[in-house]
Amino acid sequence: MHRRTVLKGVLMGGAASILAPRFTLAASSTGKVNLACCGIGNRGAEVVTALHATGMANIVALCDTDIGAAHTVDVLRKFPDVPRFRDFRQMFDKIGKDIEAVSVAVPDFSHFSISMLAMSLGKHVYCEKPMGNSFRQIELMMRAEKKYRVVTQMGNQGHSEASYFQFKAWVDAGIIKNVTKITAYMNMPRRWHGMKVSGPLPRQPVPATLDWDVWLTTAEFHEYNKGYVNGDWRSWFDFGNGALGDWGAHIIDTAHEFLHLGLPTEIDVERLDGYSPFIFPQASTLAFRFPARGTQPPVDLRWYDGQTNLPPLPNDMGEVAVDPNIPLPSTGSLDLDNRAPGKVIFGEGLTFQGGSHGSTLQIIPKSKETEMASKLPPVAASPSNHFKNFLLSCKGEENCRSPFAVAGPLCQVLALGVVAQRVNANLVFDPASKKIINHKVANELLAGALPRKEWEQFDRLA
Repeated sequence: MHRRTVLKGVLMGGAASILAPRFTLAASSTGKVNLACCGIGNRGAEVVTALHATGMANIVALCDTDIGAAHTVDVLRKFPDVPRFRDFRQMFDKIGKDIEAVSVAVPDFSHFSISMLAMSLGKHVYCEKPMGNSFRQIELMMRAEKKYRVVTQMGNQGHSEASYFQFKAWVDAGIIKNVTKITAYMNMPRRWHGMKVSGPLPRQPVPATLDWDVWLTTAEFHEYNKGYVNGDWRSWFDFGNGALGDWGAHIIDTAHEFLHLGLPTEIDVERLDGYSPFIFPQASTLAFRFPARGTQPPVDLRWYDGQTNLPPLPNDMGEVAVDPNIPLPSTGSLDLDNRAPGKVIFGEGLTFQGGSHGSTLQIIPKSKETEMASKLPPVAASPSNHFKNFLLSCKGEENCRSPFAVAGPLCQVLALGVVAQRVNANLVFDPASKKIINHKVANELLAGALPRKEWEQFDRLA
């Protein structure tokens, strides 16, 4: 069967006949969810391992554009008899009937096409963060989730850990209230720090294991260069979302959801070092201005990235909270000297500090938290980790805690910040029309790059 057969059927209206119901019990006789894994090296290998470790996933397909390369070998050895593919379209063509859910742990820009086709075929989707590589991609993914009535989960794992349940409990109890300012920061070294480029990288021979055309998916064509793959894609606007997209989804996620921040009306570039139209800046400070929501006041959220762009922090901050489960950065180790990723939240009468992922909040100064100990509400324990939460949701036994409907607006905030970095200008955004109204080029960037021929169909699936 040709790799476009299934996609053609969906676009002609055939999706309705193959839609899965909102919740499905696994077809496997073991009661496990039949899972296809897209992206099985680097971070993808960790995702495959974590989903399988729940004991609830039956791995039925492995898909990677560079399958057989060194970074995919561990997963291939672990599942020697599972069908393998380089092209996710061929995977769905050939064994789509055996697939109930899909994990998407590939470079940021490729999340969109795989997730859209999977949802259109009625497959549940676990997608790493951020959801897409442009504001519009994220918008279409939210629409598809609703249209096809599938289970979705974005991989900001802290949304199933202690930070999630604590933040919710403290908001419900009025401990966190009337927040007016948030400082969020990520000051660890990144791959592009120290890089200087004047344009696309020169052509190099494509490795024999790699399907370069499928790796590019909907992105603008680039000649192959090893500086684009295996994590280095994070450096480039065309392929990644920089420090903001990579870590913002782990640092500001609970504040965004439980303070109902929605979308900002302004994004100001207060500092940007080492501007490049191709790669992310060496450092940036962005101010996101969120309007009042009901009785909640406006919020100014400032984002700091860059190794020397340290945020102003309260003098009475104690030891920085660090989630021990945070994966180490590829360029080094976590710096615990007030530079581990984190946030400070300024509410009415109280100030809170927190880290990333599952790190819980602390009231500062510590003496204030000790004084309030008897007034703090109990915090429910998580009934399942993020991966198990997704699989249980596929079976109708739980609801996902970070579905696209929740994660999408958060990722759109991050996408707006990336646009500001890309044009190095202050932006005025209209949440009603979802347009940037003061900068024509920036507004056009909300749509992302036009997909290449043969990759245009995915936009129409929503």
